[in-house]
Amino acid sequence: MNSPVRAFRNVGGAPFFVARAKGAKIWDVDGNEYIDYVASWGPSILGHAPDVVVNAVREAATRGLSFGIPNPLEVEMAELICDWMPSIEKVRMVNSGTEATMSCIRLARAFTGRDRIIKFDGCYHGHVDGLLVKTGSGALTHGQPDSAGVPQAFADLTISLPFNNADLVRKAFAENKGKIAAVIVEPVPANAGLYLPSEDFLSMLRNECTTNGAVLIFDEVITGFRLGRGGAQEIYGAKPDLTALGKVIGGGLPVGAFGGRAEIMDQLSPDGPVYQAGTLSGNPLAMAAGLAQLRELERINGWKLLEEVGAQFGDLTRSAIKSTKTEATFHRIGSMFCLFFARGPIVDLTRFFHACLKRGIYFAPSQFETGFISTAHTSNDLERTGAVIREVLAT
Repeated sequence: MNSPVRAFRNVGGAPFFVARAKGAKIWDVDGNEYIDYVASWGPSILGHAPDVVVNAVREAATRGLSFGIPNPLEVEMAELICDWMPSIEKVRMVNSGTEATMSCIRLARAFTGRDRIIKFDGCYHGHVDGLLVKTGSGALTHGQPDSAGVPQAFADLTISLPFNNADLVRKAFAENKGKIAAVIVEPVPANAGLYLPSEDFLSMLRNECTTNGAVLIFDEVITGFRLGRGGAQEIYGAKPDLTALGKVIGGGLPVGAFGGRAEIMDQLSPDGPVYQAGTLSGNPLAMAAGLAQLRELERINGWKLLEEVGAQFGDLTRSAIKSTKTEATFHRIGSMFCLFFARGPIVDLTRFFHACLKRGIYFAPSQFETGFISTAHTSNDLERTGAVIREVLAT
């Protein structure tokens, strides 16, 4: 496996291998068909292999696969991002969400001259050494490494707090006065299932960072351009200093980006002292794919469509839960969802996952991953999925 969650260790059994994908469907190498709610872990917001994206990649490939020097598509992507997310005044392309969050942390430390970072339990920001931590014995203790190979000294600079707890955020700032460089947060946490910020939590983070001279970083690698034209920050009316992006902006190809206030971004080399580089950053194929996908989303008013499809999926799922008297909770925002399982053998995650898979429905093979809906999911797809959920929960 080239990424751990693909190994099915959370649900048992062996993973299947995909031969092809189109729209809302994937087919394995044995010819089995599945309705897909993983969507390549988020990027496939128009479904798999949409013609508009495939054609854009095909055309771009005829002009060259990589240049190692600026190309016009990088500029077009940068202009689009800055237009759609007003908090971003300057942006730099990278190759993954991990690169984006890592670079945001480095920038924040350079800009503030401080070292410590606040993150939140359950929020995943890529496999960056200083962010692969979990909460210690007390809510305000420094983190413990959550992976082998991460030096304790790196984790010591990270404070991990419970999400939605404003009092502990204020206490952390008070007990680390003048030491906190940044607060990094998924505005809608989507790597521990899916749950939402309380009404004032993100605005509180904005106020605390402003008051204490810290940089507020939104990790919108998942939510960026999926929840809305301006991401989660548009929906919740909160303005970060820096934003990390990925997934949807690459149309299915490897991509990442980060941007924000010009005075912070100006710290980047070659204009400033913060070094960051990447041979394939701004790759013309990824830029072509991402631009085609984003423009198509806007053309078809994709976010309105995704909300409608998401609402139908939510109604079907909640109906299945209610009719089977299953102890489970369904969370959804836009085209993102998660089903949390409670007590009882019927709703055992492993049994549920494999029973759905056997019936041609592919959900994420982990309780800690968010599901995704695309504009390619039809009403029939959703009805079939709802029927399978109902059948499996009643088994």
